[in-house]
Amino acid sequence: MPNIRARLLAVLVVLCGLCGFLTVAGPTAATAATAATIPDSLSFDGTALTVSGGRFVDGNGREVVLRGYNVSGETKLAENKGLPFASVADARKSATALRALGGGNSVRFLLSWAYAEPARGQVDTAYLAAATDQMRAFLDAGIRVYPDFHQDLYSRWLFNAGSWYTGDGAPKWAVDLGGYPNESCGICLLWGQNITQNGAVKAAQHDFWHNDHGLQDSFLATAQQTMTYVKANLTAEEFAGVLGFDPYNEPYAGAYDSGQTSRTWERDLLWPFYVRFRARMDAAGWADKPALVEPNLFWNGNVSKEEGGLLDAGALGSRYVFNTHFYDQKAISGILMWGNAADGQYVGDLGTVRDRASTAGTTAIVSEFGHPLNGNTAGKAPTVLKAMYQGLDSRVKGANWWTAPATSGPVLSGSQWQWDIYNGRHHELMNDNPDKVRTTGDAWNDEDLSAVRLDDGGAVALRQDARLLDRIYPSATSGTTVAFTYEDRSRDGSTTLTWNPVPSSLPNTRQLVGSGQYGLLVWRSNGGTAPTELHLPASFPTATTTVVSDLGTVYAPPAYTTTSKIAAAAEPGGTGSRRLLLGAQDSGVLHYALVTNGAAAPSATLLAAARTELSAWAAQKTG
Repeated sequence: MPNIRARLLAVLVVLCGLCGFLTVAGPTAATAATAATIPDSLSFDGTALTVSGGRFVDGNGREVVLRGYNVSGETKLAENKGLPFASVADARKSATALRALGGGNSVRFLLSWAYAEPARGQVDTAYLAAATDQMRAFLDAGIRVYPDFHQDLYSRWLFNAGSWYTGDGAPKWAVDLGGYPNESCGICLLWGQNITQNGAVKAAQHDFWHNDHGLQDSFLATAQQTMTYVKANLTAEEFAGVLGFDPYNEPYAGAYDSGQTSRTWERDLLWPFYVRFRARMDAAGWADKPALVEPNLFWNGNVSKEEGGLLDAGALGSRYVFNTHFYDQKAISGILMWGNAADGQYVGDLGTVRDRASTAGTTAIVSEFGHPLNGNTAGKAPTVLKAMYQGLDSRVKGANWWTAPATSGPVLSGSQWQWDIYNGRHHELMNDNPDKVRTTGDAWNDEDLSAVRLDDGGAVALRQDARLLDRIYPSATSGTTVAFTYEDRSRDGSTTLTWNPVPSSLPNTRQLVGSGQYGLLVWRSNGGTAPTELHLPASFPTATTTVVSDLGTVYAPPAYTTTSKIAAAAEPGGTGSRRLLLGAQDSGVLHYALVTNGAAAPSATLLAAARTELSAWAAQKTG
C-alpha cells in the first residue's frame, strides 16, 4: 500500500590501489573481432541470488543491487481478475518498457489470495497459470521477480457496494467466516484510516493473526501450492531469476490484545507466521531462496510510529531479507511538511533501514516507496522521489558526499510503487457497483502513483522525469561497495535539481562532468573473474559516455571482450537497455569509476587530469 493512509494519520495527529593508464577512443576492428558473447540470461552469470555477508550475492560472488517497480496495483482490482495484466502480450510490453524506459532489473510481482483460492481448499490453477505466464514475461526480459501476496484493508469483501472505500486480499469465504460488523470508517478523509478506525477491518486482521477459523492455515496451504506451481512451470533458468517471496504485504495487528504492544505482537504473532511461511517455502522447493519479511507497517513512519522492526526475531541470516516500505507521511499529509524535499531529506530514515538489516545479519530491500502524482501534494513528487533515490544510493547527503564518501553504506535495493500501464484507462466497478465505475488514476481509492501509462497510440510512456527513474546504479559489484552516488539532474518543473555537484577542489573532474549527469562507484575487489556492472540509462548513449577509472579512461566504451577493462554491452533480455562492464580480476584492491555524459569528445589531457584528481581523492577519502 503506497501509504496514502499516512496522510490521514498525519491529519489526525494535527486534528486530535592504481593500475596502468589506458585511453580508448572507441571500439576497434580487432576489438570487434574478438568480442566475447555475453550470455543473454537473467544476469551476467545467469545464477540465482542468495544472501551472504549482508548483501544479495550472485553465483560469481558479486554484490547485487535490485532496482525496479511494483507490478502492479492492477492486481488489487477485479477488472483483470486479480492479475497485473489483461494479457501476456501486455505483460511483455510492460516488461520491455520497464527495462528500457525505467531502468529496472527487478519487480515485486503482486498476487491475490482471493483469486488464488476462491473457494476454501480449492486453488485455482488457471489463475496460477496466468500469473506464472505473466511472471515469465519479466523473467524473459532479464528482470528478476519476487512475488508478493498482497493485501490492503484485508479484503474487498468487507466493504459494501456503496462504500467510499474498498480493499483487497482475502477471499470472500474468509470474510464470511468472521461474521464481521458492517464496515464504517467514521470521519475518514482517505482510505488508509480504515486500518486503525474501521471495526470490520480491525476485527478481520485480528482474526488472521490469531489463526481464528484456521485462516492462516488456509493461507499458508495456498501459498505453498502457489510456490510449488510456479517452480514446476518455470524452467530452471527462469526459476533462478525468482529472488524469493514476500509473504504478506504491510502486516498490522488490527487490534492489540490486552497488554500487547506492536513489538510484542511482532514477536508473538508475526514472526511465528513468518517461520511457518519459511517452512512452506522449503516444502515447495524454495529452500535456497529467502523470505522477504515485512515488519509492522508503522515501524518506521515519520508521523505515526510504533516500536518494531522485528527487533526480537534474532539474527535473520541468509534465509530472510529485511523487507520494508518507506513513504514520507509528512509530505503526503499536505500540512506537516511545507515546501519540497531537500538534499539529504531521507538519508537518516533509510540509514535506519540499513542499520536494522545489519543488526539482523541480513540485507534489506525497500519494496515500496513513492509519492502521489496527482492531488494537492503532487507538486512535491519530483523532490520527494529524488530524495528517496538519493537515500537508497547512499546514507550521506550530497553536500557532504565528496568529503565523507566512506560512510555511504551499502546501496539499498528498492521497488518504487508502482508500474501500472493501465493508469487512467481502468474500468473498475468499485465493490462490484455498476454505478461506481473507476477509470482515472490507479482506480484504487483515488490513488495515482503509477510511473507510467499507455499513450493514445498504445505505447508505454513515462509520467515522471526519465532522468529520475532511469538511473545509474551498481547492479553487480565484483567485491564490496565502499561508496556510491548518482547525480541525476532530474527536474522540478523547469528547475534542474543538482544536490551533489562535483566540488571545486576537483577542477578537472568538475569540467569533465559540466552540467551532465554522473555516477561514481568506489569498490574493493574480491578476486572474482566476472566484471563489475553498472546500469547505463538511456541518457548515456554509448557513443557519448565517458568513464574515468583507475582501470583506465574511455570515451565511447568499446564492445565487451573477455580481456576488457572498461566496456559496454546490452543488458540481458533484448530490451535495448545497456550496462557498463568494469573488469578488475584482483583481490583487495580499491577501484573507482566515474561515469558521465557531460562532455563531448573530451581531450586525452582532460581525461588524464581528471584521473589524477580522482585517484588522489579515492586514496585519501576511501582508502
